[in-house]
Amino acid sequence: MSLYDDAVLVLKEYEGQEELRQTYLDHLGTHPDGMWKACGDGHITASALVIDPEHGRVLLTLHKKLRKWLQMGGHCEPVDATLAAAALREGTEESGIAGLALLPGGPVRLDRHLTPCAWHFDVQYAALAPAGAVEAISDESIDLRWFPYAEVAEVADESVVRLLEATLARL
Repeated sequence: MSLYDDAVLVLKEYEGQEELRQTYLDHLGTHPDGMWKACGDGHITASALVIDPEHGRVLLTLHKKLRKWLQMGGHCEPVDATLAAAALREGTEESGIAGLALLPGGPVRLDRHLTPCAWHFDVQYAALAPAGAVEAISDESIDLRWFPYAEVAEVADESVVRLLEATLARL
């Protein structure tokens, strides 16, 4: 199965956000290249909110280009067999934490947002940090920091707050 086919299947099975979900499916239906950064009309991205439920905290990255505190994530790559694999790869690369495990049940949310390169049709997962996880900043970040759940709204935008709320509701 191709990454494109996986994305269509994941989106068809995703429950909730019906209008936005259909927008993603329509985009893929009209853009066979809609998985890739080269698609100037927008592309599917995958992200992972790294959480540590034991300590009630979330790991956010201060994105180098966007200058915002965000979850880990980004563009799909040819090496990604599935959207979940893309989200896990991005989470691992940007957090520096080996052994992340995606929260079961598929994507937590969808979020469409305009970036300098194009519209991002982000498929958002949550990743559980293993016990004793130690983060390591990547070259895509200005900073990387753990925040208590209650402080996320003070530093991040509404999309991250909604992702955290949906993640906590699933735990």
